[in-house]
Amino acid sequence: MSNSNQGSYVLSKHTGLSQAYHWVLVASNNEVILTSENYATKEGAKNGVDSCRGNSQIDARYEKKTSLSNQPYFVLKASNGQTIGTSEMYSSTTARDNGVASVKRFGKDAVLVDRA
Repeated sequence: MSNSNQGSYVLSKHTGLSQAYHWVLVASNNEVILTSENYATKEGAKNGVDSCRGNSQIDARYEKKTSLSNQPYFVLKASNGQTIGTSEMYSSTTARDNGVASVKRFGKDAVLVDRA
């Protein structure tokens, strides 16, 4: 999927009723580090990838949160405040901060893998 220095955006289409498109940002170790919102069109999902590429490099775009079950996670937002992607739940704030660093590391130059 990717080499040891590069992540990838994996674009796919939900099956079933929603028929929505979405993508995940995968680190070079094949761990999912960010999951997009759903998009009605493939083009919309690709635009979301482009938005992630740019916004992933801006510290202020990351909103660090804690779930109701007290697990840290983060949301990457666009300049207009819309959510681009959401992380997994982490075991600690340090692990969450490492997740943010991974999105910053891989988000800009990750290749697009179209599976839709």
